[in-house]
Amino acid sequence: MSRTDPESLSESPAALVASVAVLFVESNGDAARLVEVALHSAGEGRFQVERVATLAGALERLARGDIEVVLIGTNLPCCLGADVFKPLRLAAPDALVLPLGEAGTPSAWSHDKNGGCAESAIDLSWLLGALDYVARRKVAEAAWRRADEALFEEKERARVTLGSIGDAVLVTDIQGNVTYLNQVAENLTGWGSAAAIGKALPDVFNITNSKTGKRARNPALHAMAENATVGLAANCVLHHLDGSETGIEDSAAPVYDRHGEVTGAVIVFRDVNQSRAVTRKMAWLGSHDSLTGLANRVLLEERFKQVVSLANRNARQAAMLFVDMDNFKQINDVLGHRVGDHVLQAVAGRLLRGVRDTDTVCRHGGDEFVILLADVASPAATEQVVTKLLALFSEPLPINGHKVKVAMSIGISMYPADGKDMHALIGHADVAMYQAKAQGANTFGFCAASL
Repeated sequence: MSRTDPESLSESPAALVASVAVLFVESNGDAARLVEVALHSAGEGRFQVERVATLAGALERLARGDIEVVLIGTNLPCCLGADVFKPLRLAAPDALVLPLGEAGTPSAWSHDKNGGCAESAIDLSWLLGALDYVARRKVAEAAWRRADEALFEEKERARVTLGSIGDAVLVTDIQGNVTYLNQVAENLTGWGSAAAIGKALPDVFNITNSKTGKRARNPALHAMAENATVGLAANCVLHHLDGSETGIEDSAAPVYDRHGEVTGAVIVFRDVNQSRAVTRKMAWLGSHDSLTGLANRVLLEERFKQVVSLANRNARQAAMLFVDMDNFKQINDVLGHRVGDHVLQAVAGRLLRGVRDTDTVCRHGGDEFVILLADVASPAATEQVVTKLLALFSEPLPINGHKVKVAMSIGISMYPADGKDMHALIGHADVAMYQAKAQGANTFGFCAASL
């Protein structure tokens, strides 16, 4: 049985507390001994009694503290009556002050019509009962202090923990009004705790769907309604008090009292702008050339599947162009690789200008490019596009104060005449490019099967 169990308190207060400090104010030694012996014998050692003979002595002792009960004897020559209570209570406001009657019996003081004091005798059991109450109260107060200290420590740990984590934390009551937010939540919402507490959650935690612009569902009310942890809908943005927006992810869970009843909800959320940007960047790098920004082989394969599906459905054709720079080695050797990189970037830009949005320009490697033309009617229509591309390079490229002349050779293969898979079409266009290069700079040629 625990020390704070009510049953244990009623059985043996002495076992629950070391002692009750009693100050006995009595000038008569014989009367004092009667009370002291009675307390020691009946109290089983749980009453620690000190005696002083005068009120002045009592006040001096009370000034040092630690007294829980003051017994006032019947023999105080310097002051009689109720006037003795006031200085004692001022000196020990938390102590229990009890007056005693004749022969050590407790007494309740009352006033007669002439302003004097009358005594009504009460037996010793009343005194022991009063002191026993003090013992019990002392145990209860000690238990309360321990519980209060434990609660404070628990709350302090929670406060420090919530204040030090990287996620934002916001708590609401059962009505959905804000009751707490940590520093991260303050930063992300723009609301300080003093201003936010008591506000409706949507005022502080203002979230909308980034695609539709509509207000998102209140996660706290959702969690309480479902009585379960719920996640925030995708594509949510949090609107800061200053008008800025932050992409967030969050979850909300109900909060319960000791009886298992829902009393509110806690929302944990984080800024995902940076992580989303990193994800987008990684996805982009996975499908694009980092130097030129053109599609890479992975994206070209995806686009080829789409183009072939469209061509088959509409009984149309597609073309694969293999583009090679004739004089890139000279540019690198004379102007350096840094200028060479700028030339590749400029070439990529001009190639994009010469095709439609539905076409795909891919850097194949080094100074080689592959262009996938979607939905072309015939080789003749493809030739018109190639002629336009070569014309774009008739003017030199302005690179870091230099005017760099670029010569191109282009090989062409047609789907489905020259092949039905991407690798075959690129291979045939590559062969056609070398045949064109052999005829001179700025030329093009078709794969033999297309012709």
